[in-house]
Amino acid sequence: RPDDRQASLLWQGGRGRERRMTAKGFFITGTDTGVGKTIVAGAVVKALKFLGVKTGVMKPVETGCSREGGKLFPNDGLFLRRIADIDDPVALVTPYCFESPLSPMAAAEIDASPVGVEEIKKAFRTMAAKYDAVVVEGIGGLMVPISKDYYVAELAAEIGLPLIIVARPGLGTINQTMLTLDHALKAGIDVAGIVINYSSPPEHTLAEKTNPGVLSRIASAPLIGTFPYLKELSGDTIGDAACDALDLETLKAYL
Repeated sequence: RPDDRQASLLWQGGRGRERRMTAKGFFITGTDTGVGKTIVAGAVVKALKFLGVKTGVMKPVETGCSREGGKLFPNDGLFLRRIADIDDPVALVTPYCFESPLSPMAAAEIDASPVGVEEIKKAFRTMAAKYDAVVVEGIGGLMVPISKDYYVAELAAEIGLPLIIVARPGLGTINQTMLTLDHALKAGIDVAGIVINYSSPPEHTLAEKTNPGVLSRIASAPLIGTFPYLKELSGDTIGDAACDALDLETLKAYL
């Protein structure tokens, strides 16, 4: 018989729709690969910890993992675990690791080792029962396939955490961001907001200067902040930048 905390994490929903989990935290997605989801996820973790929230992390599937001594290591998952200062087993933080830097579906096919979505959900339930909030970093964008008929968007919807969209600062980001936002809302995902992230040094283009204002006016989700490029990716630098760059009140409203 589950206790009250565990009971609150059971799947909920009605007939004809996927049931979702009720837990607190955020699901971090990107408008594309390489936009800096891991850094922003770490920044959100630091912001939540600054707010006094006991926070866990997950990167449910990671591809392009390092291999040492015949064992795969999820670089992003381990980075987030360090940022969160937790010691949960890697198997809970990143249940599925693949060496090939491809979509989960393609990498899993190469290894003949399909991703078990129920195992991911089980790991999430364990983390959500232990922490006040869990920050989950997705894989690429919402339409990245985890298996032939199952995409990151479906995982985000079923886990049920509010979404934070990480976007590039430069030219083209308005279209990518609006498409991601539109798909998330049509999938029934609650979008907490958008973070523009500088994963490389700013180029000071006109697009970089005007995109935040344009997105603030046309997007139906708020701009949570513009995260700066950091030369040093330590817990302290990410934490300091998080408190300066992110809208803590918006994050706090979801807790």
